[in-house]
Amino acid sequence: MRPDLLCALDAPRLAAGLLTIEEVLALASRGNVIFDPFSVLISRHARIGEGNVFHPCVTLTCAPTAELRVGDRNVFHTGSLLAAETGPLTIGNGNQFGEGGFTAKANSPGARIVVGDGGRYLGGASVFGQTELGSGTQVLGAITVDGCSLAGGAAFSDPDPDRRAAVLKGSGTARRLVLGVGQVILGSGAFRLEDAKPQSFFHPKAAP
Repeated sequence: MRPDLLCALDAPRLAAGLLTIEEVLALASRGNVIFDPFSVLISRHARIGEGNVFHPCVTLTCAPTAELRVGDRNVFHTGSLLAAETGPLTIGNGNQFGEGGFTAKANSPGARIVVGDGGRYLGGASVFGQTELGSGTQVLGAITVDGCSLAGGAAFSDPDPDRRAAVLKGSGTARRLVLGVGQVILGSGAFRLEDAKPQSFFHPKAAP
């Protein structure tokens, strides 16, 4: 590519505090896969681990006074947006964000978002406020999660569904909920704790 064109593409990135195209490509030196460096936008204040996969049109922004940390072996599908604006946003290892889009924004006073390891957040899930998504948790569908705590547990593939991490699925808004190991809420509209069920309700345990 002509140097003048590359400079023109990098200029707005630099002005916005983002990595240049060459700097995005340099993340591959730690085993990260970037399918399209022209459409992947990553803040220069973000800390990126190893072995992550970034599909096209993924955005990670971080204010100089905030903190955005991404661990290892996460997959960010197209349409994933992570923004640490007023508080920390921490991602563990081996999570899937998207397909179908994903948003996490620490953008309100006191916001703090923590995602553990091995979770799945698909289908337009959005996370805000003081939210903790423990290891193995799942948010499946166009659900706005605000100020919630989902307990970590076994992975979704564990043969005992009631040992699995907490799950929200459906569509709507989950606000200030605390969900325990083996619990799931299938919601439409407002998610309510009284609607929580053991995961074996939807996935019966195998006969001994």
